[in-house]
Amino acid sequence: MTTALITHPDCLNHITPQGHPERVARLEAILQTLDDPAFADLQRHQAPLVSREALLRAHPAAHIEAIAAAAPDDGGWRSLDADTHMSPGSLAAAQRGAGGNVAAVDLVLSGAADNVFVAVRPPGHHAEKQTAMGFCLFGNVVVAAKHALAQDGISRVAIIDFDVHHGNGTQDLVWDDPNILFVSTHQMPLYPGSGARSERGAHDNIVNIPLDAHTNGATYRTLFDAEVIPAVEGFAPDMIFISAGFDAHTADPLANIDLNADDFAHVTARLCDVADEHCNGRVVSTLEGGYDLAGLAASTAAHVKVLMERGA
Repeated sequence: MTTALITHPDCLNHITPQGHPERVARLEAILQTLDDPAFADLQRHQAPLVSREALLRAHPAAHIEAIAAAAPDDGGWRSLDADTHMSPGSLAAAQRGAGGNVAAVDLVLSGAADNVFVAVRPPGHHAEKQTAMGFCLFGNVVVAAKHALAQDGISRVAIIDFDVHHGNGTQDLVWDDPNILFVSTHQMPLYPGSGARSERGAHDNIVNIPLDAHTNGATYRTLFDAEVIPAVEGFAPDMIFISAGFDAHTADPLANIDLNADDFAHVTARLCDVADEHCNGRVVSTLEGGYDLAGLAASTAAHVKVLMERGA
């Protein structure tokens, strides 16, 4: 068995305005890193376009149609808010992002791969049911999680989000779903302002763990082992999803958490431990944030190496 990588060239065609942190160079840096011989054993797949059926499990038709209508066809950008922009290639990129996550579920459930890393952009964890925001158009990981729940043998799934920003979109999309546990660690206060411990979900299915600025790796690992892991173990999911944002890296320009690549490797290994215990190692991880290119590349490499070690 093996670890799969899912990506698509269309994700490089989502062009943001000059100076925007969520830029093409992010994915280029990751793909260059994963082209190293150390990653030669990755099973590589192209992300398909997402089906309307899969999107509708997470977003209402009005949102899907609004995103499609917002895509410019004459060059330049269309701004959905101050941070979130669409270029002519953005719709296809977003469709590949969500579709790649659905395909990752199918690979794992079919037994074709033990685990998958989905390297796509735009990211997804800020996209609410009816609102694109925070660089995100569709809730990629929730689209995948709800697709998994529609398959035989999957009745409970967990989403763990270690992006430095709270996944308000994921929270919005799973708030009423007792079959999805959402656990988020994030700096607070910070964009988007949500993620207090008091936000628990309609079924006590949300666990928010705010972090103080300059939380270091040792403190984070202790907190992760003390709070994140027990929450996931208690839920006993049939599949684990990771919103893998690497902007808690100490060099990241958009936040102030002081983690490094080894810290991301540690938490990845701990989540794989839980997956091995409860769900036959089934893990789907998808790229979220991470805006310092060197930190992003190193952290992604550390994350994928752990997945490969567990998928071997």
